[in-house]
Amino acid sequence: MWLKPEEVLLKNALKLWLMERSNDYFVLQRRRGYGEEAGGGLTGLLVGTLDSVLDSTAKVAPFRILHQTPDSQVYLSIACGANREEITKHWDWLEQNIMKTLSVFDSNEDITNFVQGKIRGLIAEEGKHCFAKEDDPEKFREALLKFEKCFGLPEKEKLVTYYSCSYWKGRVPCQGWLYLSTNFLSFYSFLLGSEIKLIISWDEVSKLEKTSNVILTESVHVCSQGENHYFSMFLHINQTYLLMEQLANYAIRRLFDKETFDNDPVLYNPLQITKRGLENRAHSEQFNAFFRLPKGESLKEVHECSLWVPFSHFNTHGKMCISENYICFASQDGNQCSVIIPLREVLAIDKTNDSSKSVIISIKGKTAFRFHEVKDFEQLVAKLRLRCGAASTQYHDISTELAISSESTETSDNFEVQSLTSQRECSKTVNTEALMMVFHPQNLETLNSKMLKEKMKEQSWKILFAECGRGVSMFRTKKTRDLVVRGIPETLRGELWMLFSGAVNDMATNPGYYTEVVEQSLGTCNLATEEIERDLRRSLPEHPAFQSDTGISALRRVLTAYAYRNPKIGYCQAMNILTSVLLLYAKEEEAFWLLVAVCERMLPDYFNRRIIGKRKTTHTRALVDQAVFEELIRDHLPQLTEHMTDMTFFSSVSLSWFLTLFISVLPIESAVNVVDCFFYDGIKAILQLGLAILDYNLDKLLTCKDDAEAVTALNRFFDNVTNKDSPLPSNVQQGSNVSDEKTSHTRVDITDLIRESNEKYGNIRYEDIHSMRCRNRLYVIQTLEETTKQNVLRVVSQDVKLSLHELDQLYVIFKKELFLSCYWCLGCPVLKHHDPSLPYLEQYQIDCQQFRALYHLLCPWAHSANRDSLALWTFRLLDENSDCLINFKEFSSAIDIMYNGSFTEKLKLLFKLHIPPAYTEVKSKDASKGDELSKEELLYFSQLRVSKPANEKEAQSAKHSPEKGKGKIDIQAYLSQWQDELFKKEENIKDLPRMNQSQFIQFSKTLYNLFHEDPEEESLYQAIAVVTSLLLRMEEVGRKLHSPTSSAKGFSGTVCGSGGPSEEKTGSHLEKDPCSFREEPQWSFAFEQILASLLNEPALVRFFEKPIDVKAKLENAKISQLRSRTKM
Repeated sequence: MWLKPEEVLLKNALKLWLMERSNDYFVLQRRRGYGEEAGGGLTGLLVGTLDSVLDSTAKVAPFRILHQTPDSQVYLSIACGANREEITKHWDWLEQNIMKTLSVFDSNEDITNFVQGKIRGLIAEEGKHCFAKEDDPEKFREALLKFEKCFGLPEKEKLVTYYSCSYWKGRVPCQGWLYLSTNFLSFYSFLLGSEIKLIISWDEVSKLEKTSNVILTESVHVCSQGENHYFSMFLHINQTYLLMEQLANYAIRRLFDKETFDNDPVLYNPLQITKRGLENRAHSEQFNAFFRLPKGESLKEVHECSLWVPFSHFNTHGKMCISENYICFASQDGNQCSVIIPLREVLAIDKTNDSSKSVIISIKGKTAFRFHEVKDFEQLVAKLRLRCGAASTQYHDISTELAISSESTETSDNFEVQSLTSQRECSKTVNTEALMMVFHPQNLETLNSKMLKEKMKEQSWKILFAECGRGVSMFRTKKTRDLVVRGIPETLRGELWMLFSGAVNDMATNPGYYTEVVEQSLGTCNLATEEIERDLRRSLPEHPAFQSDTGISALRRVLTAYAYRNPKIGYCQAMNILTSVLLLYAKEEEAFWLLVAVCERMLPDYFNRRIIGKRKTTHTRALVDQAVFEELIRDHLPQLTEHMTDMTFFSSVSLSWFLTLFISVLPIESAVNVVDCFFYDGIKAILQLGLAILDYNLDKLLTCKDDAEAVTALNRFFDNVTNKDSPLPSNVQQGSNVSDEKTSHTRVDITDLIRESNEKYGNIRYEDIHSMRCRNRLYVIQTLEETTKQNVLRVVSQDVKLSLHELDQLYVIFKKELFLSCYWCLGCPVLKHHDPSLPYLEQYQIDCQQFRALYHLLCPWAHSANRDSLALWTFRLLDENSDCLINFKEFSSAIDIMYNGSFTEKLKLLFKLHIPPAYTEVKSKDASKGDELSKEELLYFSQLRVSKPANEKEAQSAKHSPEKGKGKIDIQAYLSQWQDELFKKEENIKDLPRMNQSQFIQFSKTLYNLFHEDPEEESLYQAIAVVTSLLLRMEEVGRKLHSPTSSAKGFSGTVCGSGGPSEEKTGSHLEKDPCSFREEPQWSFAFEQILASLLNEPALVRFFEKPIDVKAKLENAKISQLRSRTKM
């Protein structure tokens, strides 16, 4: 590898390097200790340790070339090599291309400059495409060389970054280098002859956290497959941890959530992932989450500046964040003031000529925002003007419809006007008013105390609008939060939900979308629509709006439209409850976009496709947030943690809190106040309220003796939560329906409870919640995967003789093979078969290529010369439904017979491999490879099918794959299939078809291949020859009895001529003889004949009944699995 020329003092270097070649201008050296016997003794050992600790390139490149300047002790290093062959190529190139040219220069300085320029040019050409995106291409290039040399991973394994650190082996720190790549966390250390090489797959990480204790002040704890690893002594531990967290989550998404991953172009190609790219992505995600922007936005620029706040008459310091379509500002603490300016609203961008470096952004409604002390403000203004020009073109049709009042204080109809275009296009069937306005219109003539309070709330918001503006670009301040905590007025709730959730931007940029989706989804019939119909009348059934066709129809349209828009989610439980509340306060189209905001941005993965039975009930992100909630309970309510022996109680009791935003547990008039806070603060509001509820009931919970008592106490508390200011009629309010007999408990006002949650737990930061979510997502995913594994093992263990521990090991190897196939394959089709919504057994399936790799690792017959053919036939035998995939149950059944089967079972397996449908004639296109098959040939032969009647094929396909060809999974068909398998009788050997001539010849050849290198090889060959001869004679006798004119004389005479043929004779005859008997009538054998003949040969019986060390075989397979794909 060519190196950036750097000075080397040869005087000191001679102690560590030995000279191998030299000329007038270059020196080739070898590192002391490399290539010497016993590693060069103590000197070589110390040099190796020094190289590892100091991260010397010499550790992995023990050869180097120096350019020497005559009459000087200073040399320049220009190349290094991992082996003699590599460095010799560089040396030869220098002699052929450089040496002749150097003789024409007059001065030493010109020679040195020429050599440096030439080497830099070579490096630039090499790294033009590979390292351009790295911060320091030269250092990264050297690190990549060490990474590849130390771990031998395939070239497609992309190194993202590397760090110097210590790995704690017990209580001893080992200094070395941590390499973070797309699929692995790798560590290498070499100290005093002790080498440590660690490779951990990201998809195996179940815990990743920063820890500290007495010994380790700050370290990163990685837990993988039950083993704990600690890394410390990082220079920038926060940066390191963030990248590790991102890479682990990247692997989780790629391998366990393929559909979402495929829709993410940034991560789709692992070769494009860089440290800088991951950092930018993390910042963009935080930016989008904080300002509630659409998913496609990415952070482009950040500028420190001050924003003039006109109603407070002061400048607030903060950061201006710019994306493709938005300019956002957040004050230093994030809570004091924030603003979102869509470029579609911008009318003009100006700059001042004074020293204040100000940028003035004018938007519709005669509102202007003035940013001071903006660095490079002139270039920023130019860029923003260009973007606004593009935005104006993009949103031209919308903007012409979005004229608003000239007075900023008179923009009460701003929100309605923004959706004017889409409303004009709406179908007449779509509601254009919130259901609350239809079923509970405010009667100004009968104002009671509650209505007066409601009017006072509205007046408070109007005052705020007058100060801070109204609409998407309003100032959001601490006063805004205080008003939200008090509860949003009924008339403003829909508008402000749209504003705070960011749904207003989605709707503004997609005019007419909802109407179009409603029309397209009408009349569709699938699993989602069936579940929607079932749940429609269970959604707030006590509310008049959902006792009428108006409310039910609106709910049906919104849920069906969303299921059509996002088939990945479709419809899940709890979506109906949430949507029904949204429809009460928002127009139908607005409710749809609010649902989009909740499901896809604010609570992504809460509603997904992990199926239990027939209902989508496991919500991955909800489980993640439950784990976050448990962590917060441990931090803030330690006495409760000590009292509760099992923390899963909090998970079970809080699931409905997160899924329905407390709507399912609180009276409707109180729950809507929680939804107000959720749309303003996100999941933070729900976590805070959950902590406040537990804190309020702490004394009662500490006296509870079991979970049931605790649940009763909490339910009683929820029944007594009220909203004394709610203007809802008494027939709608749920809290007021509680009878006096049950009201002996103290009533709690929801406003007081929310205020208390903000005061006590308002210091919980968004960044902390994000970090806890990432940390717990790994644990939740691995827990779900462990559940899948345990369920699979429970089903499979009933049908095999392998122990549970052996099955566990086998499952890990099976799943790892699937993942290894996906690490370095872009757009790998295999991963499309991983669908967590399928039954446990069907979630992981392998194709023929992966099965061959496992066969080579695990099969006791894998040493056979025709092992690829055996693997192919075994796969075809197991693939009963002809979809070219097999699951773990099918795979383990074959392995179990090979390991634990009786003589008869193993022979029957071999027999079935040589008859249809498993058997097909196999011949490699490349004769030089012998029986080895290429990947393409293997996949081609695996797809060849024995022809069957069409109706039989369809019947078999329906039987084996109840979900195929249908829009939904047929659970009844699965139950029927499982029942058939349960009562399936053991296969009778008499039912097996007979083996014809060509199949028997291949069967005999396979047996010969299996005996190769066995201790009893010669006696086994003799035994199989005797059996073959006997079978042919039996067949000849049988044929003479039925047809005296036909015989198998030629074949039997050749086999029996010597009474016991040698391997060479019989093998040669088996290959040549079929051609000479094509005109003879075909002879065949039944399985009973072959079995009876083989049982007469003790050597054959001993071979097949020889015990196999299953534990050792599995352990060896686990070690070899990764090495088989690397150069290690």
